[in-house]
Amino acid sequence: MLRSSQLPLAEAYDTALLDLDGVVYAGGQAVEHAVGALAAARSAGMRLAYVTNNAARTPEVVAAHLTRLGVAAEPSEVVTSAQAVARLIAEEVAPGARVLCVGGEGLRVALAERGLTVVEGADDEPVAVVQGYGGPELAWARLAEAALAVGRGAAWYASNTDLTIPTGRGIAPGNGAAVEVVRIATRWMREAPEPRVAGKPRPPMHRETILRTGARRPLVVGDRLDTDIEGAHAGGVDSLLVLTGVCDAAQLLRARPEHRPTFVAADLRGVLVPHPGPRPQPAAEPGDERGPGATADGGGFSCGGWTARAGHRELLLDGAGDPIDGLRALCAAAWSAAGDGGCEAEADRALARLGLA
Repeated sequence: MLRSSQLPLAEAYDTALLDLDGVVYAGGQAVEHAVGALAAARSAGMRLAYVTNNAARTPEVVAAHLTRLGVAAEPSEVVTSAQAVARLIAEEVAPGARVLCVGGEGLRVALAERGLTVVEGADDEPVAVVQGYGGPELAWARLAEAALAVGRGAAWYASNTDLTIPTGRGIAPGNGAAVEVVRIATRWMREAPEPRVAGKPRPPMHRETILRTGARRPLVVGDRLDTDIEGAHAGGVDSLLVLTGVCDAAQLLRARPEHRPTFVAADLRGVLVPHPGPRPQPAAEPGDERGPGATADGGGFSCGGWTARAGHRELLLDGAGDPIDGLRALCAAAWSAAGDGGCEAEADRALARLGLA
């Protein structure tokens, strides 16, 4: 269930572990309100760390990009899935081992920093293959080399398996799509291989982030339920979902337990304010007409000026006020009704009232 915080999140948590794509920027542009919100959070004493599953760029390049957008950042504040997967490989192969790299400069640099030898093809006899997002320039021939090497017995790793990535033009294929190509090409093997994955939501990424930031009370901030929020659950830390990237309000209402955030906000300004939590409302007696927040067939939930409950086939909402408070009430009603599953109740009319459909 969503929780409350009487303090602004920037005061309640010592470090924000911020996803980048869809949270801080989309493509080459900063997300609206991101620059000012992050500056204010830093001024309030919150440390900022930029944690991304995108393995294409080095921390130096990412930090420079952020700085150009108006977000002052140092390379030491950037943690990538390339760093996480390079550490994982280095722990499992011999020092200086040959690794076939199918990805961008960020992945190559991370492997070299761990003392691994980067090779270009399957004929170079690599002991491992690693895939990371290489941008739209990734050549089909590189995927062929990866499939050939895995087919010959090389250990297989992936920085992450995000199927999509947000861009300034819309949603595009991510590294997970490239991983699927290699998976399909190796189905002929007697025992179909599976890659070892380091990025969110897997534990190696959380370990890398904590090792590099030293966070004691971290808050994961992301836009994806299946990476950012699930990764926070796996790491046992709290999370804030912002609705500026992949996940929309309808998907949030259908979230399973491992995909449910601690807090929700429209954008990064959510780190600067307290968060009200949904409050359960008692069930009404028969004949008592107190609206959808308290009815004869079960209690609902209220937040701010809104009350919500799960009807037979539809989520019902009544009230007025901040739309995000209405969404918080709807989340409580939907998740309570769904239990350990995902809510199937229709929510279009309720979300339209909030302008979130």
